[in-house]
Amino acid sequence: MSKIVEANEKIAEVVVDGYKKIETGVVEGYKKIEDTVVGAYKKMEDSFVEKHLVREGETVEEAKARIKKEQEERD
Repeated sequence: MSKIVEANEKIAEVVVDGYKKIETGVVEGYKKIEDTVVGAYKKMEDSFVEKHLVREGETVEEAKARIKKEQEERD
């Protein structure tokens, strides 16, 4: 192979490797943000259900299941 082709292949490898590192960083950052947001939403949802929708002697999970069942019956 000529020196130009070899140099071009090395450049391509470096560019692809750099792109993969950037892509990995962005995806990992997005996943962390997503996990944080979803976790915060679930906490707020549980708190709301606990304060306003739980019946006496019922857990948050049971209340959510009951509400989901009631909603499905209406649809």
